[in-house]
Amino acid sequence: MRLPARLLPLAALTAASALLTGCFTSAGTSDTSAGGSRIRLAMMQPPRSGLSPLSDDAFKLSRWSTAETLVKLDAEGDAKPALATRWQQDGRTWTFEIRDGVTFHDGTRLTPEAVVRSLTRAATASPKPRILDGVELTAKAENDKVTVTTAAEDPLVPQRLSSPQLSVLAAKAYRGKTVNPVGAGTGPFELTKVNGTSSAALDRYDDYWGGKAKSPGIDVRFVPDGTARAAALRSGEADIVEAVPVSQAAVLDQDLITEVPMPRTNTLYLNTEKGVFKDASLRAAAREAIDAKSIVEGVYEGRADVAEGLLGPALPWAAELRSPVKRAEAGDPSGKPITIGTFTDRAELPEVAAALQQQLQKAGFKVQLEIREYANIESDALAGAFDAFILSRATILDSGDPAAYLYSDFGSDGSFNISQLADRKVDAALDKATEAKAGDTRRKAVSEAEAAVLATDAAVPMLHERVVQGDAAGVTGAAHDPRERELVTADTYVR
Repeated sequence: MRLPARLLPLAALTAASALLTGCFTSAGTSDTSAGGSRIRLAMMQPPRSGLSPLSDDAFKLSRWSTAETLVKLDAEGDAKPALATRWQQDGRTWTFEIRDGVTFHDGTRLTPEAVVRSLTRAATASPKPRILDGVELTAKAENDKVTVTTAAEDPLVPQRLSSPQLSVLAAKAYRGKTVNPVGAGTGPFELTKVNGTSSAALDRYDDYWGGKAKSPGIDVRFVPDGTARAAALRSGEADIVEAVPVSQAAVLDQDLITEVPMPRTNTLYLNTEKGVFKDASLRAAAREAIDAKSIVEGVYEGRADVAEGLLGPALPWAAELRSPVKRAEAGDPSGKPITIGTFTDRAELPEVAAALQQQLQKAGFKVQLEIREYANIESDALAGAFDAFILSRATILDSGDPAAYLYSDFGSDGSFNISQLADRKVDAALDKATEAKAGDTRRKAVSEAEAAVLATDAAVPMLHERVVQGDAAGVTGAAHDPRERELVTADTYVR
């Protein structure tokens, strides 16, 4: 059982704070004009792939505003101009006009050829960046434009090109087998130094095409220990702290923390192919037995949102388009034995499993839990070895679109179909959503697909997680992004 934050010994918090002492000494310029001092940033995860944009490290480059993409996404998930100013589709081919007057941090110009070089390196990488998994993409420079062609017609090409994994870097980044982003981006901050997995430094790039940043630079420290990150905010050692643990949030000044809805849903997947939950009425009984509110209050200390559907408040349009769903009536679960699986890698999930065990046993089920590390349980979950499985699942993938998640998890041919669901109505709704054009039409189709899944009770969404971000009192303009693509922007500074 997790020790509540309010009961942590003062010595533990003091020791955690000591871990950060002195580690934000500026590694960059000392200029403090146009926005005060440099921004001291404590991040949760260190680089895993040397900050290569072809890996998940790309999201760090994006959150530091050093590497940019052709397109960015608005709050609704629609594509907006970035390094590309406009685009149009002709079947399988999209044509992008490249922004004029942009320079890389090494002083070289952004050209269509530079864009093609970056996209081609990503498209031919092994393994490919996750955003291009299953996608065949080629790029060509034509006059002042770039054409992007896919093997099959794809309405989401602009959204794909918004992924930080498809950032456009200068030629110097691609010397050798690895991709080195130091001094090679186009953003308002230039990455100047990386110290392995311990720290990084960025300086303001005064020739940024979007206007001079308000802060002179960023000093980054990678602090995997959550207590130490929280202590850095308490002690004033850090200006912005990423991912403050729920257990620590209560002991911080509440004016310094912001809870950001994440596109991540904690869901109970029910095995529809075999066992107890092959019976739709018993799936309904399980759904009715679950008290998600008590889990939010007890396990997440109120820092999560009770789920009304699979898609949560990080997608602002989801609630507006959701309509009532007709489900099966609940049967009698008395004496029915079930095994629920989950994993230890996310600290809250074993606690969620214990709470569900009590709730379902109260309804009449006989419940056994099986909890392992994720690497040791995933294959069994995908093979349908459990009656139910608890999963914290990202509901929008790198394109910012939830259709891919719904198809993966609930399509008959879905690669992550833990519920073993094979339903013709669901498949038809998923196909419609996958093929729909981006925008209102696609959002409506996605909402209809969500309703089709919920009607089967193959999955019981319980709660939508939040991430807690800490901003010191002097911080102005820090981004609070559910997609975790932005954090420090050109408008962020410390007073």
